[in-house]
Amino acid sequence: MQTVNDKRTDPRILNFGSLNIDKVYKVPHFVRPGETISSLGYQCFPGGKGLNQSIAVSRAGHRICHAGTIGADGGILEEVLTGSGVDTRYVRKTESITGHALIQVSDAGENCIILFPGSNHENDQAYMEKVFSDFGEGDILMLQNEISNLDFCLQKGREKGMRIMLNPSPMDERLRRADFSGVTWLMLNETEGQEMTGEREPQRILDKLLERYPKLQVILTLGGEGAVYGSKSERISQPCYPAEVVDTTAAGDTFTGFFVAAVAEKKSAAEALRLAAMAAAITVSGEGAAVSIPDRSAVEERLSII
Repeated sequence: MQTVNDKRTDPRILNFGSLNIDKVYKVPHFVRPGETISSLGYQCFPGGKGLNQSIAVSRAGHRICHAGTIGADGGILEEVLTGSGVDTRYVRKTESITGHALIQVSDAGENCIILFPGSNHENDQAYMEKVFSDFGEGDILMLQNEISNLDFCLQKGREKGMRIMLNPSPMDERLRRADFSGVTWLMLNETEGQEMTGEREPQRILDKLLERYPKLQVILTLGGEGAVYGSKSERISQPCYPAEVVDTTAAGDTFTGFFVAAVAEKKSAAEALRLAAMAAAITVSGEGAAVSIPDRSAVEERLSII
């Protein structure tokens, strides 16, 4: 495994994240219990929340390193990351099956997803130790809940003094019990916020999370209603920009990646939210996940004319 020795003044970003092959089925509506329907179309895309977020950070204009495990069938995922400007020196290969997702996309553009973790659950602590040895204080660590040993990643990030962006998706009992005291930014949607706090109203979700973790910065995405940001000293509402919705699969990951790239550039939370919201709006107008994530120039061009 290569190491990074270049001298940089800006923070380095490490995404220890999932790498999936997305199998997307276009359907008139989501399959109901006991029902069999015919797909109106099928496509195969590179995906995984980790891969999507790394590509979003890179297309937002910031250097990012991706770590994670692919199986014998996952070479295309490494190629896609590299082709998008992501540093893949930490990606590890095994002989198992790469993680994949079965995705239904309805006529309304909504999606539902079944994940098979595959090689994403082969990230062992020894491998993680080697990766984290190259990172330190002030760097940014991006995490989702689609890999094994997430608790160990959180621990190592805290020990290294890294700033941590956690996207607690998919939500499970392990995350409900997790200690988020070392997390800098928590990026979650309404459903996840409700599961974590028992509250439905966005501001109450922020209140509850900040009561538990006063140093936390919370970004709560609200679908077509935009997003709200909360910290101990600030509340910001970010509207959703108009878009023709085709596929929402990568919207949240695009939002997360552009937000992280912006804060790495020392932009304010308001500026980061604005950039992220427009990037997400562009993403939902295209099909697929990673392939629909825009470049920074396209996002800034759209922002300049609103």
